[in-house]
Amino acid sequence: MALMRSTAAFSAMTLLSRVAGLVRDMLQAALFGAGPAADAFVIAYRIPNYLRRIFAEGSFAQAFVPVFAQLRAEGNEAALKDFVDHVAGMLCAAVLVVTGVGMLAAPVLVAALAPGTLDEPGKFELTAQMLRITFPYLFFISLAALAAGVLNSLNRFALPAVTPVLHNLTLILAMLMLAPRFGEPIKALAWGVLVAGALQVALLWPSLRRHGLMPRPRLRWRHPGVSRVFRLMLPTLFSSSVAQLNLVVGTLFASLLATGSQVWLYMAERLSEFPLGLFGVAVGTVILPHLSGRHAATDARGYSHALDWGLRLVVLVALPAALGLALLAEPLTVTIFRYGRFSPEDARMAALALQAMSLGVPAFMLTKVLAPAFFARQDTRTPMRAAVITVVANLVLTVAIVTPLWLGQVRGAHTGIALATSLAGMLNAALLWRWLRRTGLYRPEPGWSRLLLRAGLACLVMALVVLALRGHVGDWMQLQAPERVAWLLAAVALGALAYGGALLIAGLRPRHLREP
Repeated sequence: MALMRSTAAFSAMTLLSRVAGLVRDMLQAALFGAGPAADAFVIAYRIPNYLRRIFAEGSFAQAFVPVFAQLRAEGNEAALKDFVDHVAGMLCAAVLVVTGVGMLAAPVLVAALAPGTLDEPGKFELTAQMLRITFPYLFFISLAALAAGVLNSLNRFALPAVTPVLHNLTLILAMLMLAPRFGEPIKALAWGVLVAGALQVALLWPSLRRHGLMPRPRLRWRHPGVSRVFRLMLPTLFSSSVAQLNLVVGTLFASLLATGSQVWLYMAERLSEFPLGLFGVAVGTVILPHLSGRHAATDARGYSHALDWGLRLVVLVALPAALGLALLAEPLTVTIFRYGRFSPEDARMAALALQAMSLGVPAFMLTKVLAPAFFARQDTRTPMRAAVITVVANLVLTVAIVTPLWLGQVRGAHTGIALATSLAGMLNAALLWRWLRRTGLYRPEPGWSRLLLRAGLACLVMALVVLALRGHVGDWMQLQAPERVAWLLAAVALGALAYGGALLIAGLRPRHLREP
């Protein structure tokens, strides 16, 4: 039960982070609403976060962990420490250069990735200023990701999973304590992002000393381990960050739409990421070192069994999560964000985007397990092919869906961006699944038809319960804040109980989810 325990530990720590993140988002919505300044911060925050997927949890981690696992399996501790030192040196050098260029070219980046801001000089200048503040966050979070990759490879998942709590708490304190002292209060959020990155490094790096792997950065580009990581990273630049690439496309198009579109999409994205981060990322993070170990040991059967286990868990969680987000989209946005400067119209617009994004949640979560199945075998080219196809499809879909809405000046045109992202995510998961099956290394275990039938029936029961409760409550906007919270918690609890109870009645038992 090691995988299940590790997943549970990671999810528990991630839950703390997500709760802190919701508090942060509530405060941000109440203080800054969905106006031009809030839009500017979202853009300035997204750009370094996209690069973070390359140099931190995404491309780098998925190239680093399999090589680390292989060296560790060989048992040469000196070679392992030497590898970590040289990777740290390579990472520091590369990210410092990218950070410096990004700070210098901040206005160019804003103009390229959010061209709609050029029509509003004040918004454009504010975005560029905040981007210069947030860009160094990339350096700190990349170093934190290196430490997290080492710890995860050693099956130490709790501390890396809890560090995002520190990030969210820092932003909360920045809004409460620093914002009133700034002429442009939202700049406090940008400084909070920078400080949060530094604090995460300070928390994670000392923990490596206990394992004898505290990095002493050394720079030698021709080091065999560094070269192997670099070769594996190149194809994953697309494959590991396909969702972020799609969000960049969305950011570009949203800058051309009504003011507030960036914030509406951002808030919807944050809510849709709750189940993704809580469970999809947890399973993917835990299973990557395990699959890498199975592959290194040439245990094809163990590799296939572990992958099948991860996919079953994700399906059982992803389907009700997506359904719940779709059915409770407006209650969620109203209960969590509808305070202060975040108007009822803002809550409705965010709910529309959330409903569209919920369609892609199962695909996003499945990808978190399917992609590591390739990375564990040090096959980064196949996911890259899927990523390139997905990004092109997302661009085409966004243009096809959003353009008529934009030309027609439809208020909810941003929903088309969310829908295109969901459809592209489905395509990405379908391609990975098809190509993984074609390799022959994954053979689905018996019982998938029964599992899907049980999950489908349980989702139907859950939907009936949640819709009945929504009909009883009526218009969520008319409720007072304590009533909103109480009814939302009741809807989530009753929906979860209905789903779980229906699964039990349909014959699903905990032993069916036991890892092989």
